[in-house]
Amino acid sequence: MSTAVFTAVLGLAACDTEVTATPDKPAAAAAGDEKPGKEGEKAEQAQEKEAAAKVGDAITLKGFEDEKIEVTVVKVVDPAKSKDEFMTPDDGNRWLGIQFQLVNKGDKAYQDSPTNGMQVADADGQMFQTAFGEITAGPALSSDVRLAPGAKALGWVTFDVPKDVKVSQVQVALNSGMADHTGQWKLQ
Repeated sequence: MSTAVFTAVLGLAACDTEVTATPDKPAAAAAGDEKPGKEGEKAEQAQEKEAAAKVGDAITLKGFEDEKIEVTVVKVVDPAKSKDEFMTPDDGNRWLGIQFQLVNKGDKAYQDSPTNGMQVADADGQMFQTAFGEITAGPALSSDVRLAPGAKALGWVTFDVPKDVKVSQVQVALNSGMADHTGQWKLQ
């Protein structure tokens, strides 16, 4: 394959990538807060621009095979404490714990290693991956999630970050992080 063709194919593939930072709309707001006509459209557009997903918000993500998984960042613990003395953060680091809930909103079964597609970042864009280790905040999210339509999974994910870094966001993508659709939540 020539370099020009490879570059063109790579460019086309990159165009399909989408990062969503807007939370799903709550059902009550969608049904009861409607304003008629152009006024309603302008108000809705302004809300969407201002809205950025935060702790407690859900974003429905799409996967390779039309999976639809609603992901909610439920809680954050910083610093998180190890459940035992054998698993600890790397020297100079601390653990950050984030509790996630996954709900299969699609019409077919979903199977994934969701922690592979999760990362946190600071305000400068430095990214940090998940860490192996259980924390005292609660049970870990399974590394092999299998959900029938309508089923839920809930658990904590641990991230190993430098002690002096202020984590500002978390990102999640399905299919072990390979899906083109990524959800992004503000943590502060």
